[in-house]
Amino acid sequence: MGDQGEVNDIMNQMQKFSWVDYVVFVFMLAISAVVGIYWGFMKKQTTQADYLLGGRNMKVVPVAMSLVASFVSGITLLGSPTEVYMYGTQYAYIIAAIFLMSILMTQIYLPVFHELKLTSNYEYLSIRFDNRVRLFGSVLFAFTLIGWLPIVIYVPALAFNQVTGVDVHVITPIVCLVCIFYTSAGGLQAVVWTDVIQITAMFGAMALVAIKGTIDVGGIGVVWQRNMESGRIELPNWDPNPLTRHTIWSLVVGGLVYWLQANAVNQTMVQRYLSLPTLKGAKWAVILFCIGISLLYCFCVYCGLLIYARFHDCDPLQTKLAKAKDQLLPLLVMDVLGNIPGLPGVFVAGIFSAALSSLSTSLNSMSAVVLEDFYKPFFKKELSDTQSNWLMRGVVILLGTLCVALVFIVEKMGTILQLTMTLESMTMGPQLGVFTMGILMPWVDATGALVGGVSGVAVMSWWCLTAQLAIARGQITHEHKPLDVLGCQYNFTASEVVGDRLDASEDVNPMLQVSYMWYTLSGAVVTMFVGAAVSRVNRARGKPHLPPAPNLLAPQLRRLYKEPPHPTDEPYIRAYGNNKEAAKINSTSINMKSMTECAEIS
Repeated sequence: MGDQGEVNDIMNQMQKFSWVDYVVFVFMLAISAVVGIYWGFMKKQTTQADYLLGGRNMKVVPVAMSLVASFVSGITLLGSPTEVYMYGTQYAYIIAAIFLMSILMTQIYLPVFHELKLTSNYEYLSIRFDNRVRLFGSVLFAFTLIGWLPIVIYVPALAFNQVTGVDVHVITPIVCLVCIFYTSAGGLQAVVWTDVIQITAMFGAMALVAIKGTIDVGGIGVVWQRNMESGRIELPNWDPNPLTRHTIWSLVVGGLVYWLQANAVNQTMVQRYLSLPTLKGAKWAVILFCIGISLLYCFCVYCGLLIYARFHDCDPLQTKLAKAKDQLLPLLVMDVLGNIPGLPGVFVAGIFSAALSSLSTSLNSMSAVVLEDFYKPFFKKELSDTQSNWLMRGVVILLGTLCVALVFIVEKMGTILQLTMTLESMTMGPQLGVFTMGILMPWVDATGALVGGVSGVAVMSWWCLTAQLAIARGQITHEHKPLDVLGCQYNFTASEVVGDRLDASEDVNPMLQVSYMWYTLSGAVVTMFVGAAVSRVNRARGKPHLPPAPNLLAPQLRRLYKEPPHPTDEPYIRAYGNNKEAAKINSTSINMKSMTECAEIS
């Protein structure tokens, strides 16, 4: 007990959050609130397009910065250095997948969504298939978001608790209220401009820690040497075994599909690309996003190496100086920056900036999905701009409040972090599969897409939940890099770090040991395979299927595909009836007109 008391004393000494730090932190929240007031009350968001898409007149650089800010949550900033500290630099090779993703996205997915001038990308599913598929996609999105957001808030609150001792449930509601306020008041303009400020804080915070930490340790040479000696700096692992946690194959191939889902068909990201006036601008935003996110990943990887270089002979996890793995980076920050007033405040502001940008973007996207996918297809009453604005603001406030409440559940259930990542894995692959069938597989019909999507979710639910259960029981663990406590200068009660060896006992199904990096690809493949098979059976049974209009397909397929028959043709009317729903999305171009009249199969 006395040993642990000494550790607690050291922790208390490191919690040097001065009044200057609190001022810096409050200043960051205040700037976000001021941006909300500016865009909400001075530059009023009068129409639905203003609120959700910034009037489709946003600028490329702010949008690209916003994309980086919202994609990088506190989970990434705190989790990536921990990954390097525990398992080495293998994960860094996922950067190759990010750049491959940019090629596929700008050539295949983005042109389709941008030309259709959509608000919600699930609108595409009703034009290409029908409203059932659209509802399936938007419900999956809503469930994933509600499960993910409380964790986005909780993780940086843990970091704040590490450096200040302030209770998680004191800081969480305050930060969320500011976020709910500026998101509901200012719409997408407020979200993007606060993201620009917040990504600057994030880069500044990571750069501060990297530079000051390197100087304290003794220079880059010392960081490199200590990590090389422990085997943390790794060449690509070419092992073809899918059971290996991270290999170049799982990171590049599996990572490519993961990033494609997260960026190319995810409403929170697509909505920002659609806010740009031209397709060329949207493509530039993708490229700038890839560069920005890669730079941030490099910072995170280096900070992981720095944590090991600093604690190479006294692992804070075994001594309980850090209670959770996600508190390693805040611990380094207090060790490196704790004596300089204001700098810990900058770091914590940076971590919370990452959470705020993810939360605000998600709230704004959810308001778009509720209006476009849950209200418009099922209610005939047209809403005025004022009514639409009140509905969207109501969604932001309700969902934000729900997330604050769910933080209490996150804290009580320790394994929910794992479960939420599993929930993402269960839904990501099937969502990508459904969109890919629409854009790249013209022969797939609405029933095939829906059955494929449901099958994908069912298979991935069984797979991911069973694997998580095996991990929770300790049947599956992964070998981590060596951790040492021989050089500790204080007394402590040692505790073992979980994750020592992969238990290859016969009662664990090898399927459950497959690397999590393959989950999204597996879900997409199951979805597309079943969707194509069901569509083939439908054709064999004589069910009519009209080819989609060229505008609904990837640009590469359009010249190979014939224009659908005109909707006044007798066979068309007999098979499909009149489609009033898709006619709402009208355009002056002949192709667009053909598409909107022909698309929905009732």
